[in-house]
Amino acid sequence: MNEAKPIHSLQPAKPALSLHIPEPKFRPGQKVDFSGLRIAKPGEVRRPPIDVAPQEIRDLADAIIRVMDDEGGAVGPWDPQLSAEEMRRALRYMMTTRAYDDRMLRAQRQGKTSFYIKCTGEEAIGVGQSMALAPGDMMFPTYRQPGLLIAREWSLYDMACQCFANAGDRMKGRQLPVLYSVPQEGFFTISGNLATQFIQAVGWAMASAYRGDSRIAAGWIGDGATAEGDFHYALTFAAVYRAPVILNVVNNQWAISTFQGFAGGENATFADRAIGYGLPGLRVDGNDLLAVIAVTRWAAERARANLGATLIEFVTYRAAAHSTSDDPSRYRPADEWEHWPLGDPIPRLKQHLIACGEWSEARHTQLGAEVEDEVQSAAKKAEALGVLGKGEQHPAETMFEDVYREMPPHLKRQREEFRALK
Repeated sequence: MNEAKPIHSLQPAKPALSLHIPEPKFRPGQKVDFSGLRIAKPGEVRRPPIDVAPQEIRDLADAIIRVMDDEGGAVGPWDPQLSAEEMRRALRYMMTTRAYDDRMLRAQRQGKTSFYIKCTGEEAIGVGQSMALAPGDMMFPTYRQPGLLIAREWSLYDMACQCFANAGDRMKGRQLPVLYSVPQEGFFTISGNLATQFIQAVGWAMASAYRGDSRIAAGWIGDGATAEGDFHYALTFAAVYRAPVILNVVNNQWAISTFQGFAGGENATFADRAIGYGLPGLRVDGNDLLAVIAVTRWAAERARANLGATLIEFVTYRAAAHSTSDDPSRYRPADEWEHWPLGDPIPRLKQHLIACGEWSEARHTQLGAEVEDEVQSAAKKAEALGVLGKGEQHPAETMFEDVYREMPPHLKRQREEFRALK
């Protein structure tokens, strides 16, 4: 009797399976060409009412909302109609942010601080959203939104002290440099694990609504953090409970050394992810300050009207390294930033103001000198107090403080034992 052959042995051979490994379009030494990036014309994307059903604006998750055109004009339904004074203030805040970044990077290279992260090319997002939100709203940012504080005219000296971990550091040397915390300005402590900011923003917004308050929350993460579970938990709770929150994804094309395709950006936009949760998703030119302010105002108005959360994807580019511990020349062309089709947010706003007759090259040069002096003065004052390993620092025994609202007996004993060793 012949043995029966297994069924699988009778089937024809099939081709071997393979995985798709995302690969950026350009590597070091290659020619950069962003012509494949789909960019809507300024003023082309419609502006729906705030009470629109999310499923009716699915197209806005694929388009890119823009206001400023190449000639410096402001066009279309999303124009926020800012006054000349508001735009000049925004320009000053963005230039201050860049000058502060440059100064602190030099300080890190000189050994005055251990670590630094720049936001070059992304200044319009922090500055614009800070100007669009109300003073009492709570912001849950990442380390690339110092413009939120600078637009609130927070002390540059205070920020520099945090980077130097000196005696003026409100974090008492416990946080990495640039992980600021300024609760009195609605600036929640920055978390190095970025995706946690989303779930904390949603939880804070839910609590605000539960109390019958009028304040909303806003959270920020990068494109890479959208691949983490916290992103999806946040969207689930935001959708189910209609939390009054704005969830911002800053798509600057790169995580620490991997491009946005590893987070799923090859096959769909990050704003598209809102659709599956029943939330509105908007995609915006993150280097267009006017568009940033307009879309943030739209989402804030929607949240305050108890219409729920909005997911916003800001399309921008990380011009600098991920951090001072990163070397981007190893994974992308050195001139890739120069080819970014959405340009630099500072020259774009400058051009718009000049086109409006409200600015000039001479005034721009003067402003540049003013903000450089302001940043230099604040940095020198902070350096005089202390820098990494030198000068005045918080006493080591402060490590026992701020852990509990009231210090428990075991920590008191440990503190006394520590003091006895000194």
